[in-house]
Amino acid sequence: MSSISIGQAVILGIVEGVTEFLPVSSTGHLKITEGLMGIQVDDRAVVAFTAVIQVGAIAAVFVYFRSDIVRFLTAWVRGLRNPELRQDHDYKFTWWVIWATIPIVIVGLAAKPLIEGTLASLWVVAGSLIAGSGVMWAADQMGRHRRSEADTTFKDAMLVGSSQILALLFPGFSRSGATMSTGLILGLDRVAATRLSFFLGLPALTGAGVYELKDAVGGGVDVAPLVVGTLVSFAVAYASIAWLLKYIARHTFTAFVVYRLVIGVLLFALLGAGVLGA
Repeated sequence: MSSISIGQAVILGIVEGVTEFLPVSSTGHLKITEGLMGIQVDDRAVVAFTAVIQVGAIAAVFVYFRSDIVRFLTAWVRGLRNPELRQDHDYKFTWWVIWATIPIVIVGLAAKPLIEGTLASLWVVAGSLIAGSGVMWAADQMGRHRRSEADTTFKDAMLVGSSQILALLFPGFSRSGATMSTGLILGLDRVAATRLSFFLGLPALTGAGVYELKDAVGGGVDVAPLVVGTLVSFAVAYASIAWLLKYIARHTFTAFVVYRLVIGVLLFALLGAGVLGA
C-alpha cells in the first residue's frame, strides 16, 4: 500500500508548486505539511517522493523559459561546432550553468546519508528558515542592482550555483532564496538574479528527481500519487513563476523575510509543544 494517498499527493503538489521558486523553502514547507498530515518525514520513500514531484515544478521552468532555453542550447551547439562562435554570451552561459552544477552534485552525493538523516529534522528546518531570512535581509541591504543578465560572468554563475549547497544541507534555507540573495550581493539586478536562479536550478533539480525516482516507486509510493503530485506541482509552479518575476521586479525581499521568520518561530513553538514530531 502506498505511504502517500492521492489526496495527500495533491496537497503536497500544491505546496511544492507554490514554494519551489519563491524564496521560502519548498523543502521546509513540504516537511512541515507532511508532519501535519502524519506522514513520516524521514521515510526513504517520502524523501524520494518530494524530490520526484520537484520535476513537475522544474518542468514548468522548461516550459515558461522555453524560448530562452532553445536560444542557449542553439548557441551552445553552434559553438561546439564552430570555434569562432564561442565568444557568444549564450554559448558561455550554457557552459557556466553546467560547471556551476558540479559543486552541488558532489556535495549531494557525498553528504546523502546526512541530508536524509540528521539534517532532515524539522528543528533544522525551523532554524534554517530563520537563518535564511537573515541572509535575504542582508542581500537586500547590500544589493546595488547595477548589472543585468547580459553582464553575468563565470564567477557569478559559480558562486550562485554553489550557494545552492546551503539549501541542500539545511532544508528550510531555500534554494531560490540562497541563489537570489547571492546574485543580489554580487550586484545583479533583481530580475537577473531571479532568472539566474531559475536556470541554475534546471540541471540540479531535474537530476535529483530522476535519481530519486527508483526509490520513490520501489520504496512503497504508488505511481498514481507520484503522477498526480508531479502534474499538480507543474501547474501551480507555472503560475508561481509568472507571479514571482513580476513581483520581484518591483519589490524587496521584506515580505518573504517576515513570512519566513513567522513560520520559523511557529515551527519551533509547535515542535517544542510536541504538536509536531521532529
